[in-house]
Amino acid sequence: LVQLVESGGGSVQAGGSLRLSCAASGLTFDGLSFDVINMGWFRQFPGKEREGISCISPTSTITHYADSVKGRFTVARDNAKNALYLQMNTLKPEDTAMYYCGANVKCSSGLIAPSNRAYWGHGTQVTVSS
Repeated sequence: LVQLVESGGGSVQAGGSLRLSCAASGLTFDGLSFDVINMGWFRQFPGKEREGISCISPTSTITHYADSVKGRFTVARDNAKNALYLQMNTLKPEDTAMYYCGANVKCSSGLIAPSNRAYWGHGTQVTVSS
């Protein structure tokens, strides 16, 4: 059973930082191991669709960010630990959302989106107060 568990969310004042983590477990993602799939971070505002904000290739050589977080957020992964991270700096109230870890996602310039066989965690709430 594939499981993705996010952690690290919470409440912070504007300008602060948080580091999200995603722990992946389970043998494979549709026959693919963690170290060969793209991973990504997504967020969802109330009443809105989930949007991709960052993704990273299997060997960490390629990363992409949504314009809304570029320069403030940094994605990283540790394949030895089956873990994904998102360092979020200079947080703004408009970053308040539920954040999700996604496995087996599309990751290219201008496209951060789930594949047809993507996996999701249950999310972690980030709240930024002004």
